[in-house]
Amino acid sequence: MGLGAALLIAALLLSTYTAGKIAKIPLDVDVTLISNGSGAALDPESLGSEHAVVDQEVPLVSQEQIGVEAPANADVVTLQAGSSLRRADRQKDTGLLLAIVDTVTVDRRTAEAISDDSHPGGSVQRPRNFDDDSPPTNIALPHEGLSYRFPFDTQKQSYQYFDPIAQQAYEANYEGEDDVNGLTVYRFTQNVGYDPDGTLSEPVRYPSLYGHDEDGEISAPARMWNIEGVDPDEDITMTRYYAAQKTLWVDPVSGTIVKSKLHANHYYARDPLKPEVALADYTVVSSEETIEAQVNAARNERDRIALWSRVLPITFTAAGLIALIGGVLVGWFSLPAEAALGQPGRDGADGGFFGGFAPRSPSPGPVTGAEAETEKLPTQRPQLDRPATPPEADPPTRGQPDPAPDQP
Repeated sequence: MGLGAALLIAALLLSTYTAGKIAKIPLDVDVTLISNGSGAALDPESLGSEHAVVDQEVPLVSQEQIGVEAPANADVVTLQAGSSLRRADRQKDTGLLLAIVDTVTVDRRTAEAISDDSHPGGSVQRPRNFDDDSPPTNIALPHEGLSYRFPFDTQKQSYQYFDPIAQQAYEANYEGEDDVNGLTVYRFTQNVGYDPDGTLSEPVRYPSLYGHDEDGEISAPARMWNIEGVDPDEDITMTRYYAAQKTLWVDPVSGTIVKSKLHANHYYARDPLKPEVALADYTVVSSEETIEAQVNAARNERDRIALWSRVLPITFTAAGLIALIGGVLVGWFSLPAEAALGQPGRDGADGGFFGGFAPRSPSPGPVTGAEAETEKLPTQRPQLDRPATPPEADPPTRGQPDPAPDQP
């Protein structure tokens, strides 16, 4: 009974207290996410010529490396994500189009960014030139909402999801359920500067990470921008804008993003709703290798959570009930046995499970004659060392006088 009670208490603790401790973002996150696609991209080499050249249908590769930095403890974890976009038809640095290193501290249970006035909870790395060997420096960037993950037990609702390029959070709206490699997931969509139908509505003025907004606003001759109808030598100032549409497929149990699709548009324009020169207008989707790895990671998280929240509690509950019922039955049937061991049998021996072999208990008082045991006397054995007695004469006949004795 004690064992059964202990198992039931353990099952209760596992399903309430321990399950909440297990459902946390791991502290050993180290993943590389690859996405492939194509789009329009500015040729960096053309910037040194008279006209900027925008290549169409360029093969592109997006890479995102996510790891853990300090602080990371029982309650919070700091995720650092380095993202880049490269042209697959160019080698090394000549193919690099975009790059950003974002850092955010999130709650391990809710995946919400932890940020306040004194602790921004996030930062972004200041850009450096390729030949700059100085240590990187960070710019404080307060984060809001979710970043790189969704909470455990994701619900069918809208969440605030942070965009590090726009430097603010936008709603990620639940759209429905899908199947990704046999895993049932929730599909969320987020629009940054786009309408749901894909039309530019409120593009974001690109927040430059340089100290003097070198890439946020650029002045160049009209011929560089390929603008017709004006003096080719007239300086035209263009502003950089950003808009994006994201689709995220999320495992609702662990909050892991198993697949993503991104349509982003970085462009220069005088009117924000009329793009003129594309820096990168592209669409990329997670590669099959990345999807498979993320699905496996989500399944592992599911198994770990199920083990501590369902499998072990159910097992302990069943074992506890069996032990508890067994203890009650053993205690119930042991009462008649103990009572039987304390009463004598009909033949004078103690009854119970031991029969006549049980030890005899002392009599509490004098035994009456009717209840006393009769002692059987052994049969007298003949004496062999004495001569046999001669047979006596026939006994006298009843009613007749004895014969007279012989005279001397």
